[in-house]
Amino acid sequence: MLLHDTALIYGRYMRQSLRSRFALLFGVLTPLLYLLFFGPLLTGLPLGGRGDSWQVLVPGLLLQLALFGASFAGFMIILEKDQGIVERMRVTPVSRLALLLGRVLREATVFVLQAVLLVLAAVAMGLRAPLPGVLIGFGFVALLTVALASLSYALAMRVRTPQEFGPTVNALTVPSMLLSGLMLPMTLGPAWLDVLSHLMPFRHLVDAVRDAYVGSYATAHVLYGALVAVGLAVLAVTVGTRVFRTAGA
Repeated sequence: MLLHDTALIYGRYMRQSLRSRFALLFGVLTPLLYLLFFGPLLTGLPLGGRGDSWQVLVPGLLLQLALFGASFAGFMIILEKDQGIVERMRVTPVSRLALLLGRVLREATVFVLQAVLLVLAAVAMGLRAPLPGVLIGFGFVALLTVALASLSYALAMRVRTPQEFGPTVNALTVPSMLLSGLMLPMTLGPAWLDVLSHLMPFRHLVDAVRDAYVGSYATAHVLYGALVAVGLAVLAVTVGTRVFRTAGA
């Protein structure tokens, strides 16, 4: 029943995404601009001995794609609440978990597809990374998307307007980007900033994907990153499902 309900919700929203191909392409535009205009500036710089400039930058851009894209996924819920779509779905016998999972799996599919496009562009510019490492990176993008989209939907169910939602998400995502070392390894900064960044869960995901991109799979970074990613996804889906069940009750 859960799988059937999830597939129904996933199919509904995936069809909407496929009808908006320009949105799929433009979603990858910002990371692509970083790749084109920021990546060449790093060529030849000492980056802590963990790969060349592309192996440092591309993992960060992949997770940036998920961070900013999935965090704003809740805007759709706000629009659907105004149109009465959410309430009509909630009075059906469809599982509340399926109502959430169908949406977040659609988000994960879209952002993994965008991640594929980004990596292909990076390969054309000089990225050289082992295929298993690239696939591991896609897995982290999917897990981070599931986690952040679930929390985004939960927040959107609790607020009333986009004017409340947008600033709240910005206030959370910008520090997350700056303190997780998406653009450059935090080890290049002062010691206090490096220590502070370890309090940011996304730091562990970035380090894990960078290790994978240089072919280092059995490392503490990869282990911690996987545990954090899975833990965040489970916690976020639990919170999101609870909100879908109780919001407006």
